[in-house]
Amino acid sequence: MSSKLRFINKEKSTFYATTRSRVEDYLKEKGISRNANPAMWRKIAFYLTVFAGLYALILSNQFGPWTMFGMTLLLGVFSALVGFNVCHDAIHGSLSPNSKVNKVFSFVFNLVGASPYVWNLTHNVVHHTYTNIPGHDEDIEVAPGLIRVAPGEKVNKLQRFQHVYAFGLYSLSSLSWVLRKDYIKFFQKQIGAQDTTNHPKAEYYKLFAYKALYYVLFIVLPLVVLDITWWQFIIGFLGLHLAEGLVMGLVFQLAHVVEGTEFPEPNEQGNMEEAWADHQMRTTANFAMKNKLAGFLLGGLNQQIEHHLFPKVCHIHYPGISKIVKETAHEFGLPYIESPTFSQALGSHYRMLKKLGWQAYKEQELAYADEILAEKQLAVN
Repeated sequence: MSSKLRFINKEKSTFYATTRSRVEDYLKEKGISRNANPAMWRKIAFYLTVFAGLYALILSNQFGPWTMFGMTLLLGVFSALVGFNVCHDAIHGSLSPNSKVNKVFSFVFNLVGASPYVWNLTHNVVHHTYTNIPGHDEDIEVAPGLIRVAPGEKVNKLQRFQHVYAFGLYSLSSLSWVLRKDYIKFFQKQIGAQDTTNHPKAEYYKLFAYKALYYVLFIVLPLVVLDITWWQFIIGFLGLHLAEGLVMGLVFQLAHVVEGTEFPEPNEQGNMEEAWADHQMRTTANFAMKNKLAGFLLGGLNQQIEHHLFPKVCHIHYPGISKIVKETAHEFGLPYIESPTFSQALGSHYRMLKKLGWQAYKEQELAYADEILAEKQLAVN
């Protein structure tokens, strides 16, 4: 079980204070609110309209099976994009200065099959605090025993091929989220270092009630309304979640598991010997920052560095503050990890999987062989 750890700013780094001051000055000089602007609200309207429109068109039962299947796959993609562009900011409280507005848009997360309450615990509280720290950040525990992303973990035979099968497993993430992950996390005694034994009573009701709502909307209603067989429904349901899961899995992995990112371990006292913000710069990465389409689709998740430092700032403002963050990081001798394109980030992630799987297993076997040889030589002597 993980124990709580602290970040000890041994070097007395002022990186975060300096960066925050400069970002606040920038926003003030430009007259920019840290929350959503008109362009952001138009984005929200677009994603929610397409999401609801696709769902309504599918349930209209006016299309052939292949057309409906195509719309179902697209609905899966937009389910992920709604999570990125609407729910993520809302749950962080960065959409609006009004908490009630954020709560309304956080509720949408239930309609893509995930619990906003559980996400707040696992992501906002734990992941953002203990980023990439094995045993504390459960976001890097994608599929324990199957996918190895932390160098400190022991590698097994199967993981030699993780660079081949990992992307298929990512596709299962949405299905897992809808059917098991939220329940497991909710009833764990601890998530990372966070005690989770004291949930508000209302959250027990919400977890099951909103999951039931999702099952009615995406399982019961389609089976009742649509003129399809049970096996056609299963294909469509799986297709929706495989599409959603692949999009989610790829985007989340490219932010923290690429070449250059670190997976630091606590010291003997169980603490991290650096400032929290400095730690974020070593464990987080950006990609495709100059690609406007990526910025529109990914809800700022391609600018994870800015997001981790300023989660209360709406992602629509990340392009404007990224130059400040990058220049300040270099000024303080800190890394600013970025891949110019999505494909380059994907290639970097692939190489990391191979390094932590195939190459690590070969090194482990060589070390074991050397150990056996040394023991034999010692016995002879």
